[in-house]
Amino acid sequence: MDPRMCRKISSSESLPDAENVEFEVANMIAPQESDENFPLDGSPEPRSVAWLDDDEIDDLDLNLDQSNLFFHRVDSADIIYRSKKKKCKMVGKYVMGDILGEGSYGKVKEMLDSEMLCRRAVKILKKRKLRRIPNGEQNVQREIQLLRILKHKNVIELVDVLYNDEKQKMYLVMEFCVGVLQDMLESSPGKKFPQHQAHGYFSQLLDGLEYLHGQGVVHKDIKPGNLLLTLNQTLKITDFGVAEALDMFSSEDTCYTGQGSPAFQPPEIANGAETFSGFKVDIWSSGVTLYNMTTGRYPYEGDNVYRLLEAIGRGEPAPPPATLGPPLRALLIHMLRREPSQRPTLQEIRRHAWVQAIPSLENGEKMIPPRSRRSDELHSCTVLPYLVERHYASAQNYFAERDMRNETGDGGSRTMSTAELSDGESTSRRKRRWHSSCGRLPSCRLT
Repeated sequence: MDPRMCRKISSSESLPDAENVEFEVANMIAPQESDENFPLDGSPEPRSVAWLDDDEIDDLDLNLDQSNLFFHRVDSADIIYRSKKKKCKMVGKYVMGDILGEGSYGKVKEMLDSEMLCRRAVKILKKRKLRRIPNGEQNVQREIQLLRILKHKNVIELVDVLYNDEKQKMYLVMEFCVGVLQDMLESSPGKKFPQHQAHGYFSQLLDGLEYLHGQGVVHKDIKPGNLLLTLNQTLKITDFGVAEALDMFSSEDTCYTGQGSPAFQPPEIANGAETFSGFKVDIWSSGVTLYNMTTGRYPYEGDNVYRLLEAIGRGEPAPPPATLGPPLRALLIHMLRREPSQRPTLQEIRRHAWVQAIPSLENGEKMIPPRSRRSDELHSCTVLPYLVERHYASAQNYFAERDMRNETGDGGSRTMSTAELSDGESTSRRKRRWHSSCGRLPSCRLT
């Protein structure tokens, strides 16, 4: 049920009899956007109701344990539908678009810079939600501080930071990317890339890590989900929430906390080491990422997080398949050494035979195009429909369940879809008066 169609009942109100439930549609068919509302003779005046969009619903801080919520049972024939309206929203100079992804910290949406006409991505963070995550606020502040000083073609660029004190929200505006390696792997055959394509991404990952380590920054959460792609196939390392900046005047890379994804954590973190080499952690997680990109599997697996960490801490990684070829197998085995001191450095990886020689595409192999879970093949801008709705708004459509049934007649020759009713209705069909069988409900005439 749409949350906008629910009404909060106070404890002092009497609840309706379960055998004679009467549903008040008056609260639904008189939205704020309606210019006119025509009540039936003798019926009570309709109550004013504020329609909530998705963002406003998310802002509602409902504590179900402390609130007395009651939901009316509704017959489907009495439901009044309204085609969803794309409400144009601006934050500063940026026009908001659709959601690109969601994470534990918040949503990521597309944006359009109204001055430069550049597509951007924004990470929307709520302070109330960050307080519920261990070290949430500290991780975000650390990410902002790092991204402000990091400038490299293979590191995501932080464009702007906006604050809304009234809504307790923070907006991290970043450069726009069209693909996520994790989403591409999930949609590709065998959940893996051809070696030729994986080689290109891995080489760019080495470039980005070499820059980060040169700046004294340890990422600690390298994985396909944190590697993005631009339209020209440039790889971007993102999500510096658990990254750590080392002392620039220290010759060591000692770290003390590991908060990355469990499947990409090295044995020393899985075993609870109090201190560990930060650079070797990135080497290990890069090896797991390369293993995943070329095999579609992980070197360690478990039924749950605890068994996964136990397998990483005590067992040996699954040997790479022989189909990868000797050069790539040797590189993966070297990068996934249990002892951190036995893992190669970035410079040694660059000199490896598999990295030096670009693999060719084999017969039948195809490059996987960059994409994300919510994007289309053309990477269409999701902001444009909101601008069209704002400047060329069409008449608001309302329709009821019974009207969808009446379209087929008594014979039920065919059922019209919601899209057909909302998009294909003629002007005369839209101008109809809706009546409720309850007898005490106002009707709504559309103009």
